[in-house]
Amino acid sequence: MTTPTKALAAPGAKQPLQPFEYHPGPLGSEQVEIAVESCGICHSDLSMLDNDWGMTAYPFVPGHEVIGKVVALGDHTKRLKIGDRVGLGWYSGSCGECEQCLSGNQNLCLKAEATIIGRHGGFATRVRAQWTWVSPLPEKIDTDKAGPLLCGGITVFNPIIQCGIKPTDSVAVIGIGGLGHMALKFLRAWGCDVTAFTTSDSKREEALRLGAHRTLNSRHAEELAQAAGSFDFILNTANADLDWNAYITTLKPKGRLHTVGAVPSPMAMIAFPMILGQKSLSASPLGSPSTTDTMLKFSARHGIAPTTETFPMSRANDAIEHLRSGKARYRVVLVNDLV
Repeated sequence: MTTPTKALAAPGAKQPLQPFEYHPGPLGSEQVEIAVESCGICHSDLSMLDNDWGMTAYPFVPGHEVIGKVVALGDHTKRLKIGDRVGLGWYSGSCGECEQCLSGNQNLCLKAEATIIGRHGGFATRVRAQWTWVSPLPEKIDTDKAGPLLCGGITVFNPIIQCGIKPTDSVAVIGIGGLGHMALKFLRAWGCDVTAFTTSDSKREEALRLGAHRTLNSRHAEELAQAAGSFDFILNTANADLDWNAYITTLKPKGRLHTVGAVPSPMAMIAFPMILGQKSLSASPLGSPSTTDTMLKFSARHGIAPTTETFPMSRANDAIEHLRSGKARYRVVLVNDLV
């Protein structure tokens, strides 16, 4: 019998995490086993803990922003070796044979496996995944902070690639939080002229420190009116219902409003301004393994890391409440102390 994996699991919806052990069984031929060094906490972990999406199986082990070392390899794994420091994000597997997988868009595979859906995640001593989705970390990456790059980071980096953002583009970011603060850092390093939409003047200095060249208060109608026709691209990272028509007005002709935020209500927009300006609305999930590798290399080259707070993994419940309360600035990382 294999050595049991020690973890933290919720026995039911909205219940605190408790010590938990499980036997993972034989290692699959294409699987990698990772000794977890740290793991970020994401709002998706909270949604799964609470069964907000109606798909959580209990006992539930959260965690999909894993940093660790490879300790075991299946017989048919590639590109990795024992001892490699790696990252694992939202996806832990894909079919490898559908049109999307064969075209390098494994993140769009309809059979893709998520790290915390129907299986145990990274709030544990060990976690497993298909080798394709386990990313080697560049030597210069800040491993103490890198976990959130594997979820929030790739979520905001993927649109830069998918939408063909150019260094000469004028871009804006809505929602300067767990996702948005990383978007500002990436877009500034990409070479873009970057504006942060804020809801209060008090957030201005913080947004500028994170990478914005300027800020624009989205609650001031005059500021929005003055920004008409300013942006090639607007990235929405907020999970909120907003006045989308006001933002559409700030786009240049052929401009694009792209959302990675899970907006709760239908996004109502007046068609005529979009038709006249040939403007568009789009969305995207996390990126493919290739795009994730590109993001990690870009982060290492430019010294980009999420702004994080750390807790020992044994205090995961405290960290979860810190995130729920909105106090996190901007991502929370658990350092593994489970023994």
